[in-house]
Amino acid sequence: MPTPVAADRDNRPILQIKDLTLSFLTTRGRLKALRHIWLDIPQKRIVGLVGESGCGKSTVINAILNLLAENARVESGAIEFKGRDILKMTPDELRRIRGDRISVVFQDPMTSLNPVLSIGRQMIDIQYRDSLGKADKRDRAARMLTRVGIPDAVKRLDHYPHQFSGGMRQRVAIAMALMARPDFLIADEPTTALDATLEIEIIDRLRDLHGDIGCSILFVSHHLGLVAEFCDEVVVMYAGETVESGDVRDIFHRPAHPYTRALLECDPARIREKTLTLPTIPGEIPDLVQLSDQCIFTDRCPIKQNGCPLTVPPRREIEAGHFVRCHLSRKGGAP
Repeated sequence: MPTPVAADRDNRPILQIKDLTLSFLTTRGRLKALRHIWLDIPQKRIVGLVGESGCGKSTVINAILNLLAENARVESGAIEFKGRDILKMTPDELRRIRGDRISVVFQDPMTSLNPVLSIGRQMIDIQYRDSLGKADKRDRAARMLTRVGIPDAVKRLDHYPHQFSGGMRQRVAIAMALMARPDFLIADEPTTALDATLEIEIIDRLRDLHGDIGCSILFVSHHLGLVAEFCDEVVVMYAGETVESGDVRDIFHRPAHPYTRALLECDPARIREKTLTLPTIPGEIPDLVQLSDQCIFTDRCPIKQNGCPLTVPPRREIEAGHFVRCHLSRKGGAP
């Protein structure tokens, strides 16, 4: 488990998503992609965002960046960055914070870099806000490549993305995201395309740079082991809702929502005996166009027979900082 980064817990979170509800207009009707999302990113902390594919993690990221598709409709809520609602910012205001105050490491290192421009050209171009000369910007880029573990950095600035391995490309992406020393970094599954050894290396680089720069990080991943080791807090999403959130130790050792427990049980690292069948969560994610007025997890819930009213549960705090949406949850874990 990570050692918590020193931070003033009385300070307002650097980013807050408050009761966000967002839909997409489709030919089938209104797809309710996000519903009543609550998410806090404390200053100088690392928050993990986990959940099955299709649960809405990428939509949350796009909403934070205000890069939503034309058919998206924000029905309610706010996304406040340092107290200002991102959803109400003008295009000029958004350009000033994207890449400078908020940076992103994208999921696929194979496609996040421009294949026809050298690494040096790309790293110099992203420093367009700075008044430094080209030579100084190039020196700064080389220093950043060295910090993320790329040898012979000065020479490598003249190379193109195809001349780097996947792991090296991801290091370049991290270097580019952190060159502006942002206040908030979004790491969108940054290790998905990498093998296990490179995963650990990338996480170590992010941890070192986080300690040096002191930025807050939203770490999106399917790899629960990495989340447990890297993050301070965890938010669990299911079918467009945040069903549980809290300290990483509470979520991994005392999960209160049946979906969180099922998700953890599917982690291959938790399998103690040899088996030919990996654990899965029975059932399917509900159709977000035709939602009922019941709890979103009703059809897959293993504990609903214990007297659950099946209605949509409210978000409640079962202990300090530990929130859950479940009628049958209680402090300390399983009902």
